[in-house]
Amino acid sequence: MMLQNFSSEAAAGLEEQRMLVRQARKEILQRHRARLGESAEPPIRVMARIVQDLERECVERNFDQAAIRHEIVNRTIGDVNVRLINECEGEAGGPEDFRLLGDELGIALPGEDLNGYTASGEGYRWLREQMLEAERHLLSKGHDLRVYDIHGVGNPVLRGWLADDMQHWGLTASAQHVAVGLGATDCIDKVLRGFARLSRLQSQPPGAVLFAAPGFNMPELQATSHGYRLHSVNTRAEDDFKLTGPLLSQTLEENPDINIVYLAVTNNPTTFAYSPDELSSLQDVIRRFAQQGRRIYILADLAYVGTGPPADDQARMQSLTSAADIADQMIYVSSWSKTHTLTGERFGWIVFGDTELAGKMGSSWTNSVASLPGEWQLRFMAYHALFRENPQLIEKIRKLYRLRRSRLREQLEKLDKEHRLFEQIYLDDDVTIYNWSKLREGEDSFSVFEKTGLAGIPGSTFGYSDDYIRFSVGILPVATD
Repeated sequence: MMLQNFSSEAAAGLEEQRMLVRQARKEILQRHRARLGESAEPPIRVMARIVQDLERECVERNFDQAAIRHEIVNRTIGDVNVRLINECEGEAGGPEDFRLLGDELGIALPGEDLNGYTASGEGYRWLREQMLEAERHLLSKGHDLRVYDIHGVGNPVLRGWLADDMQHWGLTASAQHVAVGLGATDCIDKVLRGFARLSRLQSQPPGAVLFAAPGFNMPELQATSHGYRLHSVNTRAEDDFKLTGPLLSQTLEENPDINIVYLAVTNNPTTFAYSPDELSSLQDVIRRFAQQGRRIYILADLAYVGTGPPADDQARMQSLTSAADIADQMIYVSSWSKTHTLTGERFGWIVFGDTELAGKMGSSWTNSVASLPGEWQLRFMAYHALFRENPQLIEKIRKLYRLRRSRLREQLEKLDKEHRLFEQIYLDDDVTIYNWSKLREGEDSFSVFEKTGLAGIPGSTFGYSDDYIRFSVGILPVATD
């Protein structure tokens, strides 16, 4: 059944419009529930499509935009849209006027309206000037990005800068340890592709990858496409959904084909991060198997290292990089997508613990992107200069995340009092841009969306139970009303 069209003039006011959006929300969820068994789409895409269809339908019915914004809140997407930031703590234009980030990061166009703040465009212009300087610097070193790069892993100047950055975490590296890619996901794909190729050169299958659930599932799809077997291990709530040393040891003993462990050091979706002792425990297991002649690589995803308290990040990373005897079995994946709110820029890189392995992996880069785009490398270098000269920007982004996480927890607690949705609203480790919570019996992501308008992602998206749900604070600010 479809509601008749209503113009904003025909509505009695915003509250009536909101009621109409709620009704439309209920109707579209009923339609999708009826077709649940017919869809082969993953849960994350189902929910994203529901939100998109509902927003489109509300526009077609001429519902008031304010009512739509109140009653449809997309918390499925993790990416931060700096153009939508409206938080201003304290004085306008002050240090905690987060609206300025779009201007300060060089994303906002000159004269662009950022929720009441007019962008100067200084950051936008500065980045382009810095790209010019970067290209001149590269040419002076004999590197011309306008010709084909036979190696494809990025220019050695940029790679050297990124290697130097790792010293902050206690890891000594050079440009030869680093390969640059189009985001962390692209880098992970290239590493898995490279290991698969090395196995086939020895007439062997690629082996298997261990994934801890709940966890980011894109690498699982990549591993499958490159011929790996998958071993998914369910973690426990009492362990804060983290892989423990005993669980890792047992899984490796039972599955001798595992040669790669994918480890999200700071976890999406659970918002928990490994402590130094927990990381040391995992490395002890890898060390013991290495002493028995079995080489197992840790593919350490650092995508959210940098979203939390700096001292905590420093401690966990120093623990991760201090195991000299298994350094050649460590592979570090980094990105500025989440930590620096630069998802669309696709800045990612790999640091290999072993330069010999890094050299063997080079074919994965040339056989995929062939040669990394010159303009992209210059842009990456410009941003590297921006953050080197303005480290306060990184702290400002951390503060924004902290503010949004706190506001989201408060909002969920308020909604829980009204609708009794959650068995537990988990506190996080003051990291990532998510909230991971357990639903009461009988609730799921659909019922939460129907009752509150908050669209989250079901736990099955991350290889876990739909008793859990993940919300993002990323793309949209958290309403305080």
